[in-house]
Amino acid sequence: MRAEIEAIANDINQSLELLRRHIDWDNALRRLDELNAISENPELWNDAAEAQKVMRERTHLEQSTSTVREIERERDDFLELIELGEMEGDLTVVADAEAGMARLRDRSRKMELESLLSGEADSNDCYLEVHAGAGGTEAQDWAEILLRMYTRWAEKHGCRAVWLEENAGEEAGLKSATVQISGHNAYGWLKTESGVHRLVRISPFDSAARRHTSFSSVWVYPVIDDSINIQINESDCRIDTFRASGAGGQHVNKTDSAIRITHIPTGIVVSCQADRSQHRNRATAWDMLRARMYEAELQKREAVHQAEADAKTEIGWGHQIRSYVLQPYQMVKDLRTGVETSDTQGVLDGDLDAFMAASLAARIQGGVAGGDQTDDE
Repeated sequence: MRAEIEAIANDINQSLELLRRHIDWDNALRRLDELNAISENPELWNDAAEAQKVMRERTHLEQSTSTVREIERERDDFLELIELGEMEGDLTVVADAEAGMARLRDRSRKMELESLLSGEADSNDCYLEVHAGAGGTEAQDWAEILLRMYTRWAEKHGCRAVWLEENAGEEAGLKSATVQISGHNAYGWLKTESGVHRLVRISPFDSAARRHTSFSSVWVYPVIDDSINIQINESDCRIDTFRASGAGGQHVNKTDSAIRITHIPTGIVVSCQADRSQHRNRATAWDMLRARMYEAELQKREAVHQAEADAKTEIGWGHQIRSYVLQPYQMVKDLRTGVETSDTQGVLDGDLDAFMAASLAARIQGGVAGGDQTDDE
C-alpha cells in the first residue's frame, strides 16, 4: 500500500481518536444505554420538559457514537478494497477506493471540528441579519449578494432558510434583511460570520466603470427555546405595525401586518414581515427579541463575543472581518485567520467551509487569530 494512503489512514485514525476522547467513549456508551432504558419508560412523558431534555441528550450521543462507528467502517471497507484491487491488478477499483479515502479524511476532519462546537447555543438554529453599510446602492447590492451567499451555504448543508424581514434598497439590493436558518449546528457554524464584509469591484451602477469599495455587516444570533428563560418587561418595549417594504416576490408580505419591536433600554430593534398574520409576525418578533437579548448575555460572558460586538460599531473601514476583491484581481481573504482563496465565485455561491473552519479553530484555541487588516485593493 502506498505511503500516501497510509498517511490518509493515519489522519483518519487521529481524527477518530480525538472524536472518541472528546465524547468520552466508554462513558458515552454507558450513558446511552441508561438513556435508552429511561426513554422506554412510559412515565417519562409525565414531565414533558424532562423528557425533552433526556431525548436531546440521547439523540446527541446516538449521533456522536454512530458517526465514529460509520467512519471506522468506511475506512476499513476502503482499505480492504484497495488491498483487493492491488492483488487483482484492478486499477479502477484502487483509484475509486483511494478517492473514497480522501473524502472520508475530509469528513472526519470536519466531524472532529464540529465535535468541538460545545457552546451553550451551538446546536441551535440561528437568525442571520444583513445590513448595507457605506457605499449607497453599491452597498445595498452587496448586502443582497451576501444574503444569497449564506442561503446557498444553507442549501449545501441541508439547512432551511426562511425570510423574516426585508427592507429593499431604493434602486437595487437590500438595506437590510433577516432570515432564520434551521439545521444541525446552524448557529455553531455561522456564529463567526458576524462582522463587516468588504467588497472591491467594478461597479455595475457606475457608467464610468470605476472601481468601488463597499461594506455590509452580518450579524448572527441563536434561536432560543423555552428552556432558556429570558425575562423582558413589555413596558420597556415599543411595538410598531407597518407595511412590508421589500421588493416583493416570494419572500415579502404586502399587508400592514409587519411588526417592529424596539427594546428601549438597550436600543435593540427586531422586525418580522414573514406572514400575513399580524399575530404570527408579533410572536416571531418576540422570539427574535428574546434571542437578541440572550445573545447579548452570551457576549457579556464570553470575551471573544465582545470582540465581535466591538466590530459591529461601524459598518466601514477598519472593522471588516473578510475582504472580497473581484477587480483588479480575484481573492477572498479572511482578515482574522489569513485564510484566502482565488475562487471568488465559489465563495459567493456558498463555499464558506474553509473560512468557518479556520475561525472556529481559532476560537477553540483561545480566541480569534489575528489577521492582516491592511488595504488589499
